[in-house]
Amino acid sequence: MYNSFIMPRLLQIAQLGNHFLREKAKLVPVVTTPNIQELIDDMIATVMDVDGVGLAAPQIYELHQIFIMASHPNPRYPFAPRMKPAAMINPKITSHSWEKEKDWEGCLSIPGVRAIVSRFTTIEVEYFDRSGKKIETHFDHFLARIFGLSKVLRWFLPLFRCQKVGYQNTAFC
Repeated sequence: MYNSFIMPRLLQIAQLGNHFLREKAKLVPVVTTPNIQELIDDMIATVMDVDGVGLAAPQIYELHQIFIMASHPNPRYPFAPRMKPAAMINPKITSHSWEKEKDWEGCLSIPGVRAIVSRFTTIEVEYFDRSGKKIETHFDHFLARIFGLSKVLRWFLPLFRCQKVGYQNTAFC
C-alpha cells in the first residue's frame, strides 16, 4: 500500500450500458503521484472484495490505463493460479502466439453473465508497475486470458467477441 494510514475504499463498478465502458482510457504520465497510488490501492481492495481476477480503471469510473491483475482460486475460477494482486499501468501486448484457446470468462461489469471467448494462449506484454518500473514479461493460458481483459482500457466488452453466452450457475444458455 502507498500510505498505511489511509484505508482503501471499495469502489462502485460500472455496469453494462454505462458510457464509461465505451470511453478510451488515457495513458498515465506519472505513476507515482499520491492520487494514482491511492487509486491503485482502492482498485486492489475492490477487485479482492468482489472476488475478481482483474479490474480496469474505466470499470470504476476512472479513465486511466490502469489494470489490476489478481489471479486466485475462487468460485468462478477454482483452478486459477494464485498471485499477489499487481497494478499494471499503461499495459500493452507486444506480441502473441498464433495459437488461441476458448474458455468461459466473465466480467465484473456484466454480473452473472459468462461467455466463451477466444484469446491468445501466450502473450508478451509490457507495462509499468506502481513504482514506475517498466516491466517486460510474458503470460500463458489463464494469466494471458486475464491480461487480455486489460483491453478494457482501450475499448470495452469482450462480450462482443464471444461465441456462446450463458448465465452464472448454468452449463450453457
